Formats: sequence, C-alpha cells, structure tokens
Amino acid sequence: MSDATAKTAAPLDEVMLAMDVVDTLRHRQDLAVRELDGAAREAQLIERLREIYRQQGIEVPDHILKQGVEALAESRFAYDPPSPSFKTTLARLYVSRKRWGRPALIVVGVIVVLAIGYFGVVRPFAEGRAHQDQVELSEGLPAQMDALYKTIFDETKVQQAVVQADSLVSRGKAFAAEGNRTGAEDIVARLTALRDQLRQEYVVQVVNRSDVQSGFWTFPEINTDATNYYLVVEAIDPDGKVLSLPILNEETGKTEVVAQWGQRVSEGVYNAVAADKRDDGIIQANEVGRKSDGFLEVEYQMPVLKGTVTQW
Repeated sequence: MSDATAKTAAPLDEVMLAMDVVDTLRHRQDLAVRELDGAAREAQLIERLREIYRQQGIEVPDHILKQGVEALAESRFAYDPPSPSFKTTLARLYVSRKRWGRPALIVVGVIVVLAIGYFGVVRPFAEGRAHQDQVELSEGLPAQMDALYKTIFDETKVQQAVVQADSLVSRGKAFAAEGNRTGAEDIVARLTALRDQLRQEYVVQVVNRSDVQSGFWTFPEINTDATNYYLVVEAIDPDGKVLSLPILNEETGKTEVVAQWGQRVSEGVYNAVAADKRDDGIIQANEVGRKSDGFLEVEYQMPVLKGTVTQW
C-alpha cells in the first residue's frame, strides 16, 4: 500500500490499521518492551514494525505505525475491566439474561400465581370465614338458644324443663361472649335434646316375646346376700316402632343408648309378672309406664324401683 493510497483511505481504515499495529505489538511484547524501554528511539520500533508488515506483504504508512506505537504507550486500545460496582453487576446480569432469564421468569410467575392465590382467594376466604364465625358466635348461636328456649317454654307441661332450659341458655350465652364456640354449640345441642325429649311419646312395656326373656334377677356385687329383680322392658312409640333411649346402667355408672333395658322392681312385682306369663304364655298387664308429649319423665303405672341396667 503506497503513501498516496493511505492518505485517501477512509479514517475507519486508518483506525483499524492502528488497532492492528497495537495488536501486533501486544502479541510481540518482547519487541515492544525491548524497544520502548531500551535506549533505542521510537523510530527504531517503527522501522522494525514496518519490516514485520512487509514480510506479510502489507504496506503500512509511517503515521499509522506511529499512531499504533503511541496508542500502545497510552493503552488507548487496551481493555481494562471495570471495577466491581452495583452498576457493573446490573450490566453483567443484563448481558447474561438469556442464561438466567427463563428460570427467573418461571420463578417470578410461580410467586405471582401464589401471591394472587393467597391474597386474592385464600386470605379473603379465611377472613370472610372468620367474620362469619364471629357473627355466628355473637348472634347466630344465641339466637338459636333463644328460639329453643321459647319452644321448650311453650311446649312443656312441667316446670322442670323451663328451669333446665333457662340454666342452659345462661351458660350458653356466657360461652358465646367468651368466644367459646365449642361450649356454645354443646349448649345448643343439649337444648335441642331437651326439646326432643319433651316431644317424645312412647309406652314402656315388658318384652313379651317367646325368644326374649321377660325378667331376670341378680346378686349385687356389693351385697351378695341381697337379690335384685329386673323386668326386661322396651319403649314403643305410637307407630309401633321400638325406640333406642339413653339408659343409665346402675352397675357401671355409664349411660348407654339401648333398645331394651332392665327395669328394677320389687320381688312381688317380679313374681306377679312371672305368674302372668306362666298362665298362658302371654303377659296381659305388660305396660310399665307411659311417656307423654310435654313431659320429661315416664309416668309409671306399675310400681318400679329406682335403678336400671343395660347388660345382663
């Protein structure tokens, strides 16, 4: 390449040539260090560079060679990595976004979905449920107690039921005021059971079937010299259905729901029923008592003693 051609070359070409000179010097550090740091002048280094390019068949103008030497001395085309900083970190992250962008986008998407699910669905539902429970505790359950009390008051024929209901309502409302939902719900259940007990109608009668014994006697464990007599009884509603009732077993102290139980009676009553059955195999006077609507307890037509058992 002649000087005339170099003068008419585009500035970009000259810059590229200067960069190539610097690159040549950088790859020939022995030459650059020896020439620049030694006693020889800059012209000697330029001459040596011109010889290197001639060997490659490239004609480089002197001013380009001079620019390359000066640029190497000034580190003009050298790359100095930036010092660590927040901006540098952000720039590196941006450059490497293809590597971490997709996984990060998936993670962000999952977080957004979870956040929307929690703040948009779960939390509002929980808050609404909590508010509903609070309203139920402060208003709904007490209202149920009042309604049950009114029903019991209107339907009962004995003062005992009203007294029990009044006591239960007072305790239930105290539980509700304390925030004790379990206690308040238990009171509602007990009031409901009291109402249902008032409404029950049935006849207690001695079991009078050939496949079931009608009575039995036992020796109590605490007094083996005594004898307890029981009639096997059951409760029949107006439709002829056998009912299962909660019966306290005097031997165990536990209440069990059973369809048949042993009702304790005197020896004389026991013998009279036994004689009635021996007469023709049928107990004619088998009605022990009657539970009527509006009453809590059974009104007994047959003399009975206090005490029942559920197993024999």
